[in-house]
Amino acid sequence: MKPNPIDQLSIPTTNGNLHKPLITTNHFILPVITLALLITVHLYIGNFSDLRLLNTATPAGNSTEDLKCNIFQGSWVFDDERETYYTNETKCIIDDRQNCMKYGRPDTDFMKWRWKPDKCELPEFDAAEFLEVVRGKSLAFIGDSVGRNQMQSLVCMLASEAYPIDVSYTNDTRFRRWEFPSYNFTLIAIWSPLLVKTRDPNPTNFTRDSIMNLYLDEPDDAWTSEIENIDVIIFSAGQWFFRPFMYYEKGEIVGCHFCNKDNITDLTVYYAYQMAFKTAFTTLLNHQNFTGLAFLRTFSPQHFENGDYNNGGNCVRTRPFSKEEMKLDGYKLQMYLTQVNEFKLAQSEGELRNKEMKLRLLDTSDAMIMRGDGHPNHFGHPASDNKSYPDCVHWCMPGPVDTWNEFLLEMLKMEEGEGFIERAPQRNITKLNLR
Repeated sequence: MKPNPIDQLSIPTTNGNLHKPLITTNHFILPVITLALLITVHLYIGNFSDLRLLNTATPAGNSTEDLKCNIFQGSWVFDDERETYYTNETKCIIDDRQNCMKYGRPDTDFMKWRWKPDKCELPEFDAAEFLEVVRGKSLAFIGDSVGRNQMQSLVCMLASEAYPIDVSYTNDTRFRRWEFPSYNFTLIAIWSPLLVKTRDPNPTNFTRDSIMNLYLDEPDDAWTSEIENIDVIIFSAGQWFFRPFMYYEKGEIVGCHFCNKDNITDLTVYYAYQMAFKTAFTTLLNHQNFTGLAFLRTFSPQHFENGDYNNGGNCVRTRPFSKEEMKLDGYKLQMYLTQVNEFKLAQSEGELRNKEMKLRLLDTSDAMIMRGDGHPNHFGHPASDNKSYPDCVHWCMPGPVDTWNEFLLEMLKMEEGEGFIERAPQRNITKLNLR
């Protein structure tokens, strides 16, 4: 089956760009935006430790009298005895493009690193416990193919306890719905790589370099039409924002990204990224019937080395970087700070308005910036396909992406401990409400 072109990621170069920078006729607006961003980043870094305190949690089994532990700050520790939660032969759905062992990746050590928080232990994932925590609830991954990567990882990690029934109401594999009948749990995947409305002016001739219209102040109907009946949401977005766009607000063009039009201001990718998350969070805050739990899963970095994706770059490492060797910086840090700043503003607004819904940060970026060894590279397809572009964006399965769901379980347990999530009574359900 020919892949849907809209499902192909636009991958930034090592400078965070897809093309050479454009020169526009407007020499005033762009410097002002850039200066504002730099001031925001400077102030934000000054409060960075305050941000990280939002995610301190005492993992189950640790005394609450101890100092609370930030499970997202730590390092990768090699564990030769570590077993994966599943294999490429497990009865679960692994996208061939992330099925690295199926297509002959020769090394296996990348699967034997576990995440060790600085001040505590991160418990191993327990499929039965996860399913009990979400019993009677629905959980949706809303975002792009990297979000789908995490969702497929979760399905495989749950396979040791239960395998779901596919009750999707479309043949489009980007929108999936599964039920775990014994737990009355519904797992949903919603394709919305930019979180806001988009339109391709020429859908019959869509390419990686086509200019899409992006409506920064209008949320994507794909997810807004669903959230009323969802208990837990995991938002994520990232690499798609680097492609060419025409930006709209209130129905009018306000700028573009790599449109190469002299009469239109070339805005930064960070502007669109900020506005998209602002729109998404504002939509949640203003939604009268969403009273659930929403996570922001932070920016997932790519790891092209020795060039960019289209000129010889690859990701051939077989072990992680140490945290001394690799940290968030450059455009990756700015993407992270941009989305998290909007998260903080929305979280504060929700508290001021006494909203019943909760916003939480699934802060995976620091851990994943070290995992240059965890991508498919050229092992996401048969060698006979002779594909030229390596994949240093998505994550091998099994692999470090499974740690995201270890984080997720700990965060859900923390919410349960605070009374926000209540375990439903155990019962068997034979027919579920699919809406």
